[in-house]
Amino acid sequence: MDYQKILENIYSEVLPLRGEGEQADYIPALAQVNPDQFGISLRLMDGRGFELGDSAVRFSIQSISKVFALSIAVSLVGENLWERMGKEPSGSSFNSLFQLELEKGIPRNPFVNAGALVLADIMLSRLEDPEGFFIDFVRTLAGNPGIDYNRNVAESELSTAYLNAAIVNLLKYHRNIDNDIRDVLRLYTYMCSVEMSCAELSDAFVCYARSNEPFSHGNVRLTKSQVKRINSIMQTCGFYDEAGEFSFLVGLPGKSGVGGGIAAIYPSRYSIAVWSPRLNSRGNSIMGMKALELFTTETSESIF
Repeated sequence: MDYQKILENIYSEVLPLRGEGEQADYIPALAQVNPDQFGISLRLMDGRGFELGDSAVRFSIQSISKVFALSIAVSLVGENLWERMGKEPSGSSFNSLFQLELEKGIPRNPFVNAGALVLADIMLSRLEDPEGFFIDFVRTLAGNPGIDYNRNVAESELSTAYLNAAIVNLLKYHRNIDNDIRDVLRLYTYMCSVEMSCAELSDAFVCYARSNEPFSHGNVRLTKSQVKRINSIMQTCGFYDEAGEFSFLVGLPGKSGVGGGIAAIYPSRYSIAVWSPRLNSRGNSIMGMKALELFTTETSESIF
């Protein structure tokens, strides 16, 4: 299969969408990003790689970081994690206070903001240097020691994190946060600020595509069953309240972020990452969603 040609065809088809949507301007630093960029990177399990467009440009991965945080938390506490959060799609906004209050401080899943704040709390309780541990893990997965937090983005996000502050306070009220709420909010925000390119993200997600192999990267070790379950949560919960639509149109486990990135996998076949900053009303990249829909349609390679 001529994957490079397929990527080129996809780019031509999504190009008319370039002006649709807006970048995440509620985070001041993200509002300054050129919204008309597009990159895509594919990694096959046989080692071949294919890239197109702005695939080497780093961007704020935002909620894609929750996959890495979930992996660390599962490796630290195992099945005990699910005593503090659920595994169900949210069906509501990723930053919903109403749903969290209705469910008495138990986040619906690890990928809504409340769930990821609990993941940060677990890391703070179990790790001596959670900020350093997290970034070292990401660097190990991507094979690039140059990956880092964007502290300007993190501080920009912290300066307007009123809703996330309300969420972590509500979690604390319901006794689902053990550490100082300021420390939890800071770690969560810094994890979201990590900058990676499509090429680096597709490299990092290869290990999730190898779900039939034991997962051992740095100090994070997961069983094959645990990797399978992380992939299943990406399938059902990875796209905010648009997870069903992504599953219907694309048919891959994956995770999006409001920085415009999407990373997805086809187990035992490939990992793929796409980035375009303009988002739809549900916080997902318009060009990115369409590109992945076209990719699985043209290749007939999805999990369904």
